[in-house]
Amino acid sequence: MTQVTERSLPLLPVKARPSVLATCFLRGAIAAGLGLGALAVLVMVLWISSPYPDSGPGGALRTAASLWLLAHGAQLVRPETLTGSPAPVGLVPLLLVALPGWLAHRAARDVLMPEEDEDEGEGYADEPAGPLPSGWAVFGAVTCGYLVIATATVLYAAAGPLPADPLTAAWRLPLTVALATAAGVWTAHGRPLGPLPERVPARVRALLLDVRTSAAARAAGAAVAVLLGGGALLAGAGLAWHIGMAEDAFLRLAEDWSGRLAVLLLALALVPNAAVWGAAYGLGPGFAVGTGAAAGPLGVAGTPALPHFPLLAAVPTGGHGSWWNWAAAGVPLAAGLVLARFTARAAVAEGWGRRGTARAALLGAVLCGCALAGLAAVAGGPLGTGALAALGPVWWRTGGAALLWAAVVGVPAAAGLRAWRLRGAVPRRSLRARIAGVFSWRPRGGRGAAVPGSGPVPGPVGGDSSADEEAYDFLPVGGGALWHEDGAREARWAALKEASGGLMADIPAAGAELSPPWPLPNPGAAPDPAPQTPGGLDAARPKADPGPVPEGGPLPGPVLGPLPGPVLGPLPGPLPGPLPGPLPGPVPEPVRESGPHPDHAPEPDHAPEPGSPPGPAPESEPHAAPDPRRSDPA
Repeated sequence: MTQVTERSLPLLPVKARPSVLATCFLRGAIAAGLGLGALAVLVMVLWISSPYPDSGPGGALRTAASLWLLAHGAQLVRPETLTGSPAPVGLVPLLLVALPGWLAHRAARDVLMPEEDEDEGEGYADEPAGPLPSGWAVFGAVTCGYLVIATATVLYAAAGPLPADPLTAAWRLPLTVALATAAGVWTAHGRPLGPLPERVPARVRALLLDVRTSAAARAAGAAVAVLLGGGALLAGAGLAWHIGMAEDAFLRLAEDWSGRLAVLLLALALVPNAAVWGAAYGLGPGFAVGTGAAAGPLGVAGTPALPHFPLLAAVPTGGHGSWWNWAAAGVPLAAGLVLARFTARAAVAEGWGRRGTARAALLGAVLCGCALAGLAAVAGGPLGTGALAALGPVWWRTGGAALLWAAVVGVPAAAGLRAWRLRGAVPRRSLRARIAGVFSWRPRGGRGAAVPGSGPVPGPVGGDSSADEEAYDFLPVGGGALWHEDGAREARWAALKEASGGLMADIPAAGAELSPPWPLPNPGAAPDPAPQTPGGLDAARPKADPGPVPEGGPLPGPVLGPLPGPVLGPLPGPLPGPLPGPLPGPVPEPVRESGPHPDHAPEPDHAPEPGSPPGPAPESEPHAAPDPRRSDPA
């Protein structure tokens, strides 16, 4: 089938066609024809191999057309019955839906993602390539081409033994094709989650594009997969328990190998339906086994009216269920735990709080319930009138039970798993450290930050308490704020100051301009004519004058800011030896200037007072050589 879909389209690439919409239309029609032809081949093989065919080749082809319409959700009608009244056939084998859905999906996807063929592309290399069509144009053209073949098939099957109901075919068939085609267009664009149209409300757009929504969708998908897998396991266990009844029904339905092959293929096509029925059984509501009869874990209520079919032998019998039947509750329990695991993993990765995790798990439970309700709606249907008019799970009961199980199990389990994952990442403190943290020092004022490990986490002033608790509940129970926040920085500085015995200075205020630890040279000042000797740093270092600096007056030289503390005095002596080579350039004098600068105050006239810290005296210093790299601003 894959080679047929890849090689059977004798069309030019989409970029080289003059009419792109015609190509899309033709691709949709070919996709519908491929699905119809595949079923026709299978039915014709079974008809040829049958020793007692009921009709000619025309009847077999019309039966294949009816099965193709049934695969799209259209309800069939069986006019020849024992009572004389037509009987509906609406139980759709879900595995049969996969074939037309995949073909329609591939037809729309390949238009926007054409596969390059080296053999076919050489002949059209000189033709100009046109732009790719828009997604809406591809969707409409492929869907219309598909529906043209579907309409002709409905008219052709109307004269067969199983005609399609026009009302159900009028809306179910286009809906199935439209969903498959839209999925193909979405896949061709990379499965994006946005941007959404502007006509969608802003709150809806924000909800759909939220990270919690995508995480909840993944968790719900995993939970649905567990429910379906558990349902298939329950159906298999029931079939194995009643293997004798299943074998008897299989042998009675057909005596020749072609008929038994047809029964086997039909049973395989109904396996996904059995998985959904088993999931509904495990959830609690069960499924209908006839009008007024239902089978569930607590037992079978009413009188079942089931046809003799091997797969239906798995339906439990008996008025009251045993503990084997009650063990089916493990399926929704496992689904809730899987939903909690996926949600907790996303919560730890994204840094959600308890409430955010609970909301994501609850949203996943809602999506899980909606998915099970949809699957239950398409997994059942009538097989006749009277007692066979209701078969399969009830969609709203199944969806509600799935929502209830996922919410009750998934939400608290997600919060617990999240706390368990975070517990391993946070080191546990000893009992002595916890007691000492209660009586630890806390700074007064400021942002109210505490020493790390000494108390609860502070929140912003004036904020919502619930929001603050959610924003900080991922921190350790006894820890402080984040390391890069101002409160935590002040707390660390205060702890270091307390440990040093008061020797450390106070932490500078946020935004305050820090002063340099020594005077910096002014680039606009005149060069100092004092020579610079390469004999060592002792000659280049300014000489310190033991005399005190005048109190209250400015320092001589271009000082850009106040000194951070008192100057202790000159260095104890020169370095042990000269440097291994000359300095790369003359070092400018940081304090001494050759003349007054307009940006600085004049030299003080009064003598410095005793007791002031010693500082450099400009009169006692030798002049340095002028620096050729500096220029006089005058």
